[in-house]
Amino acid sequence: MRDADTPSVRLGGELQLNVVELRKADRLQELPPALGAWITVFQHWHEERPMSGITEELIRRAYDKLQTLSEDAEARRLAFVRERALHYEATLLQEAREDGHAEGREEGRKEGCKEGRDATLIGAATNMIRRTELDDGAIAAVTGLDAAVVAELRQRG
Repeated sequence: MRDADTPSVRLGGELQLNVVELRKADRLQELPPALGAWITVFQHWHEERPMSGITEELIRRAYDKLQTLSEDAEARRLAFVRERALHYEATLLQEAREDGHAEGREEGRKEGCKEGRDATLIGAATNMIRRTELDDGAIAAVTGLDAAVVAELRQRG
């Protein structure tokens, strides 16, 4: 496999991307040791017994860093504040999206009503042109349409 930006770089077996649903991870068999250790960290990071069996150095360092951060009250507070801010932002975006949809529906409703009313008035004016001897000014007065619109309708015939 090659990198799209730098084709001279070849990606080999050293780099892997594994996607695992953690809820189903217990059902997997014959996992590479490192992947199994990462799954253990993600599922059981707060339990001492499963974590004591991890021997992979990189994973052990990541777990130790996680432990250090979770013991630090200020780091926990900052994580909580960040999570709350992200939730607040998502809520604001959702509310704005819903407001936008409501405004769009209202505008569409108004526009549809106007188009429907205009179509009805044009239909009435067309019928008056065909069935009566009224002049354009009289038809415009009855329908509320502009006299130029009535004249145009009369020309279309």
